[in-house]
Amino acid sequence: MSSSRPLGAAASGQVSAEEQRVLDLIDVDEIVEVTRALIAAPGENPPGGEAATVAALQAAAEHRGLVCRRSPVEPERDNATVTLAGGDGPGLLLLGHTDVVPVGEGWTVSPLGGVVRDGRLYGRGATDMKGGLAACLVAMSALRRAGVELSGPIDLAAVVDEEETGKGIKFHLAELLGELGAEGARAAYVGCVVAEPTDLQTVVAARGAAYLEVRVTGRAAHSGNPADGANAIYGAAAVVSDLERWHHELASSPHPLVGPPMWSVGLVAGGTGASIVPAECTIVVDRRMLPSEKPVQVLEETRERVAALDLPARGLGVEVAMTMDMPGFETAGDDPFVTSVDTAMTAAGGPGLPLGGWTAACDGGYVARDTGMPVVVLGPGSVQDQAHRADESVGVDELLASARAYALMALRLLR
Repeated sequence: MSSSRPLGAAASGQVSAEEQRVLDLIDVDEIVEVTRALIAAPGENPPGGEAATVAALQAAAEHRGLVCRRSPVEPERDNATVTLAGGDGPGLLLLGHTDVVPVGEGWTVSPLGGVVRDGRLYGRGATDMKGGLAACLVAMSALRRAGVELSGPIDLAAVVDEEETGKGIKFHLAELLGELGAEGARAAYVGCVVAEPTDLQTVVAARGAAYLEVRVTGRAAHSGNPADGANAIYGAAAVVSDLERWHHELASSPHPLVGPPMWSVGLVAGGTGASIVPAECTIVVDRRMLPSEKPVQVLEETRERVAALDLPARGLGVEVAMTMDMPGFETAGDDPFVTSVDTAMTAAGGPGLPLGGWTAACDGGYVARDTGMPVVVLGPGSVQDQAHRADESVGVDELLASARAYALMALRLLR
């Protein structure tokens, strides 16, 4: 990533004296300290071990005079909401997640060590997304220490299970909607900023994601006379081949910001041995959806497509189910909330990138769908180059620029 000015240096003439006073309270060493503390606290999912990370986040928040409320989603899996109080007006919702993908193999540094080398901080979750959580927390701390009077509160919702099925954000929104109702939830916040890694680009559209399971059933027989059976793996292979064709067909209809919808077969499991005609085969598929697509629509289209293969004519049964869905979202580029967030990022020393789209999915889709509030994704690190990889890292300068941007957008939106 390139920039016309050093990251983290506020652009000249774009911040007021009061804003600069808050920015001067944001210390890069403090952000690194908080990020390292979060990295050192394991939070792998699966299996869903966020408890240590949540405890570290709570300790960091309370040490800085911020209120932290925990809500149990499942045993040892609490959502955490860190709050900086403000007036009675609408607040600002910052959103992140406390789980990380498993460490995996291939690391040349300690995945829990938080090593800083050549301006980058290393560790599992450095980019996705403990660095973003730390930047939010330090920005809120600076605003508190500056004594700024905000028209509404800032809430940092740090939820569990983003990397798997979204249990945390669903629970958080159920609490919010249960307390305020749909209209009240929408009115409670001017908007939501998801602090996921975007290379400091303001993202106004993101794909949704769904997992589909296709189960093909046949009839077992001795492989010496396979005609006596019905080979479920052959049927599953026909489904896989058609999904690949469908993937290429969809490439002709891209969204201008997030690209086309996509299919990816991730798992095939079937059969019991080479000498037995397999009676069952299961395919697990990832479907990336456009912001406008609905999961129920995708499921119905998939069932129709599989039905067109006429597997029953080959003595096979087939069932299609959707086991997970995460909605996409799109916020209008000229929405005042988007403008405020984007100009804050530029004034904080960001690279000045155009509004963009995100090919990944995130919890912001649930917020947009269930509340109707404007949502953007904006944070330090790269989801494409760093997330879910060995030697995951984030630029220290990006952490600083993000924290400054979060503080500036709060100052400008909550006055």
